[in-house]
Amino acid sequence: MDAKEIIARRVALEVKTDMLVNLGIGLPSMVANYLPEDVDIFFQAENGVIGLGARPPEGMEDADLTDAGGGFVTAVPGAASIDSAMSFGLIRGGHLDMTVLGGLQVDERGYLANWMVPGKMVPGMGGAMDLVAGAKRVIVAMVHTAKGRPKIVPECTLPLTARRRVSLIVSELAVIEPTEAGLVLRELGPDASVAQVREATTADLIVEGDVPAMALA
Repeated sequence: MDAKEIIARRVALEVKTDMLVNLGIGLPSMVANYLPEDVDIFFQAENGVIGLGARPPEGMEDADLTDAGGGFVTAVPGAASIDSAMSFGLIRGGHLDMTVLGGLQVDERGYLANWMVPGKMVPGMGGAMDLVAGAKRVIVAMVHTAKGRPKIVPECTLPLTARRRVSLIVSELAVIEPTEAGLVLRELGPDASVAQVREATTADLIVEGDVPAMALA
């Protein structure tokens, strides 16, 4: 398994039956491919769909059925299309049980930066700020480093998405929970060690006893 598949499979275990869940573009969208068979939920996309399914087989794409990033998706039985006002009403009204978002940085406070890099063109902030502020749980799904540089840092140097502590960080090396006391190392990725995680992380980590290996869907 590559890093992204490890992350998606671990995040899939956080999804529980009857949840309304938003998946961000890119890596987070892969979570839909690894849900346990006994989990019955609806995925929401801010562009106006409730009931997203996994990516369709090649050749079966529908140009009118995409996620918020323009990626092709399927629709599950009972899916519905809604307008943007309703979609963001669900997000801002606190009706989302969970959102899974990519990340550029997360710091020791549990604050996320994921919407822009200064000096680089971006199409817009999208729904990330609303999602981090409005969802009941916020899970950051991201590779642990970028071009050798740690992404879990003492303090974000990139613009923050929101001043709210995220619920969980899942990388290919670790599952880390931001708490009031700091970042707690909860699980280790396949073949990863505590020393390896520390080396790839510039933020302080709290390690409590033996850290178990992460389970994967």
